[in-house]
Amino acid sequence: MKTRAFLLAALTVCVFSLAIFAQGRGAPPPATDTVAPDIPGVVAAGAKVHVIKDGFNGSEGTITLPDGSVIFSETTANRTIKIDKDDSVSTFLENTNGSNGMFFDKEGRLFVTQVPFGSSGIAIIYPPAAKKTLVNNYDGKPFGRANDLTVNSKGGVYFTDSANAAPMPPGGVPLPAALYYLPPNATKPIQLLTDVAFPNGVVLSRDEKILYLNNTNGEYLLAFDVQPDGSLKNRHNFAKYDSVTPNAAGVPVSGADGLTMDSQGRLYAACTTGVQVFSPQGQYLGTIPMPRPPQNLSFAGADKKTLYVVGRGVASRVQMLAQGIKERAR
Repeated sequence: MKTRAFLLAALTVCVFSLAIFAQGRGAPPPATDTVAPDIPGVVAAGAKVHVIKDGFNGSEGTITLPDGSVIFSETTANRTIKIDKDDSVSTFLENTNGSNGMFFDKEGRLFVTQVPFGSSGIAIIYPPAAKKTLVNNYDGKPFGRANDLTVNSKGGVYFTDSANAAPMPPGGVPLPAALYYLPPNATKPIQLLTDVAFPNGVVLSRDEKILYLNNTNGEYLLAFDVQPDGSLKNRHNFAKYDSVTPNAAGVPVSGADGLTMDSQGRLYAACTTGVQVFSPQGQYLGTIPMPRPPQNLSFAGADKKTLYVVGRGVASRVQMLAQGIKERAR
């Protein structure tokens, strides 16, 4: 009897372990719609977060096209996907060299970060006549993993290198995680900081006087005063992420990834818990739950009152009260 009981217990443990493995390593359960809470001026209580499509092979870098449709990076699949206003999905660009973060400049050129180690950097991939690599190294050393970017009205590019190449090359990557600035028409970036654990999403204020930076492995969304030459001063903790939890090493993890802003200066951070919303003064206003942990987001639609969110292979949208900045792609 003892032997039989032992075997049954062992079998139970094996079945349980396989279930955990399937959930953690295999296909996740199908993404389902969620419901937004009431965040005054931002989103109405009960607004449905609608799943447009599940099963993308990577989902990052959402930005808006002039007609109100959205494109995003299907990074691992090496292409850019378009979502039209009727939710139809099509391929916008192929062979994008693992493009991730995206941003249109005022001339309509599509700037991207490209993640494959050895060719990671900043490039223009659209329109075809403008395609070129802008930078793929710092002081001759390859970036670990160029992650996100934003382009100012002068054509200067702020971009992050999270230094978490996958797969990680033997011996690691030669550069630390960092925030960079590539001045207009320059060929060498300026390294602005290297002491943020996991620099990720970046966005400028509407007047371009403040730069905001998400820190995936940190408690705070950071802010900096932008100087006339593009350099940064007066770094400070702008807002504290909600529901930050320590990882196995005790590092506080928010999962903060992509970042966008509405016309009133509120910030929207794609975090593990959902889309966290902060006032222009840094007050936490609430979280919009998502079908899966989000990675990037952008206001779109004819009136820029639809928030499109992508993450973990899922693209979703939710109707907002807040409105995005009309003169921007994100």
